[in-house]
Amino acid sequence: MTLLRSLVVCSLLLLATLTGCQAFIHKSPLPGVTSKSRLYTSVVDRLAPVVQPDIEKQQGPQQTRVLATHAIGRDVPARYKRRIALQSLTDPWAGFSSLEHQGLLMAELAAGGVDNLPALLDVMEAAVDRTSEYFKPLPFPGSTAQKDIVAFLTDTLEDAAIQREKALANLSDDERRFLFKHARTVADQFAPRSNELPQERAAHRKLDTEFARLVDEQLDYAALIAAAQTVARLGNESFLQRMALAFQQRTPVQQPPPGITGDVLFVQQTRDGLIVIGGPDVNTYDLDRRVLLVIDLGGDDTYHGTIASSGDIDHGIGVVIDLAGNDTYTSDPLGLATGRLGVGLLVDLAGDDVYQLDQGSGGTGFAGIGMLFDRKGNDVYMGNRFTQGAAFGGLGLLVDLAGNDRYTSHAFAIGFGGPLGMGAVIDHAGSDVYQCGDKYPSPFNQQEAPAAKPGDPNFQYLCFGMGSGAGLDGGSAKADAQLPNLAGGLGYLIDLEGQDQYRGGNMAQGSGYSFGVGVALDLDGDDTRTGGRTSLGAASHYGTALFVDAQGSDRYTPSGPKHALGAASDRSVSLSIDAGSRPDTYDFTRSTGLGEADGESWTLFIDEGGADRYQGLADLGHGTQDSLGLFFDLAGTDTYDGPAGTPPFPTSGRGNGRTIRSTGSLFQDR
Repeated sequence: MTLLRSLVVCSLLLLATLTGCQAFIHKSPLPGVTSKSRLYTSVVDRLAPVVQPDIEKQQGPQQTRVLATHAIGRDVPARYKRRIALQSLTDPWAGFSSLEHQGLLMAELAAGGVDNLPALLDVMEAAVDRTSEYFKPLPFPGSTAQKDIVAFLTDTLEDAAIQREKALANLSDDERRFLFKHARTVADQFAPRSNELPQERAAHRKLDTEFARLVDEQLDYAALIAAAQTVARLGNESFLQRMALAFQQRTPVQQPPPGITGDVLFVQQTRDGLIVIGGPDVNTYDLDRRVLLVIDLGGDDTYHGTIASSGDIDHGIGVVIDLAGNDTYTSDPLGLATGRLGVGLLVDLAGDDVYQLDQGSGGTGFAGIGMLFDRKGNDVYMGNRFTQGAAFGGLGLLVDLAGNDRYTSHAFAIGFGGPLGMGAVIDHAGSDVYQCGDKYPSPFNQQEAPAAKPGDPNFQYLCFGMGSGAGLDGGSAKADAQLPNLAGGLGYLIDLEGQDQYRGGNMAQGSGYSFGVGVALDLDGDDTRTGGRTSLGAASHYGTALFVDAQGSDRYTPSGPKHALGAASDRSVSLSIDAGSRPDTYDFTRSTGLGEADGESWTLFIDEGGADRYQGLADLGHGTQDSLGLFFDLAGTDTYDGPAGTPPFPTSGRGNGRTIRSTGSLFQDR
């Protein structure tokens, strides 16, 4: 790591000082992973000075009034608000710049491979105001002697276990059991707004609040980060190459452990569980809490059960490292790369893999840290709820560096941060498909489409994912007013390049709810997107949302009925940018949006250039209820079409070369 990079990572001037930052090596992109330095530039910083003068000139007093109302957010009784959320509500430009820089640094670190995971954890945790305690990493063995390699494995895992036990030292046995057990309830039942009876909702909220309190007040989270960073060093690729050379000719053991078939080259029992090294051919692993570490040298392997996850309160660390092969992983609930009162790490270095993810799996954290790193291959991630880079009271991370990948989920997934949570999915290359929704009906169906049935075009589904942060608020019923509110965390979805497809339900693709922060960054490629209500850079209830598509000729077709691609309501802020000079299509025949604000909110949509086409119901810079809605198209000869059967925006007058303003509303096409 260069001195400058060390200072950047360790101080993280973007957001907070990382007092526990380690002297980790920052590697350049791995061989075969194209350098994307041209992409690691801030779109927000580049375009802010282009539009800010006109905003100040045309709407300066209104902007001041709107943002002043957001200061009350500090006093709203929601627990565990993150600093970046409060900053963004009152100073959106500074907040959005920090959030974008945060995401770009995360992407750059991820490009360096597993070796950068410790530094990446530092950067991600800093975003939610957490730091690691200092620890001294063990040196990697300098030889291929089997005894030296085994000693490194056992010593590293022992250090991580000590750090994990330190993290739990202030928790009683009953509190540990509660945290471990309630994690399953969170994965099964978490919902910012639900149709539960008031008494059921109150009972669940009481338990969720106690879970968050224990994480915030009694879990030594700095020690937990150190445990995760220690475990992450087991994925060092140079070390794994030496280990493979040392063990590949070893005679298999005569009797593999129960639940494991195929050649097993090494087995050792430790205080915290079994260490198993599998051979280069086909193996099957039916894993549970007995197994601490699996390293598999190759073959098309099959994994079942509790895979690279915390097994129980006494077995808090689980690691699986697979060096090659087209593998299939089928997890138990909270059973794949899940940190559950501990640390889970899964590293797969090569192959076209299939991940069948039960709830709470796939790089997830519940009072813990879960990491899933897939080096290359055309992979499939099939999940239901709370999967794929999701967290409540912890950190969840999924990194995929190469391949045409598919991510599917039901809700609270693909980069989701619940209370005290930081969740992220980082995909570096390939033409990928992302889907979230199609399972849980939205509460808005009852009031907006009571006759709609599942599958109808106007039937809404929840997502809360694909770069989403959401808290637990008081609800809408009178009895809900007394419920404790828990502020949302941070969710990131970062895709660097490829011709990608995104499809989400309500609250998706850069969405923030109840002091939650959602960020969706796509840095290159011709993409297609659809999203439901409050999606594509949209926020509500003191939420913050950032959406940036940095390059490409993109098509947006939100399913509606409103609040998409630059929308904010109820004292929220959002920024949506489609950058670059390529032509884009905005099909808003079923949704409003594109600079739509209400309820004392601030929102801005920017299209940087290209011969774009705007169709349908979009508001194009419209603020109501003491809000500020802003729309800028900075270049290109564009087409503006109203709803079918009507002239192009006959009353609004919106079109090329026009500036239209009224109190709280600004449209500008340059």
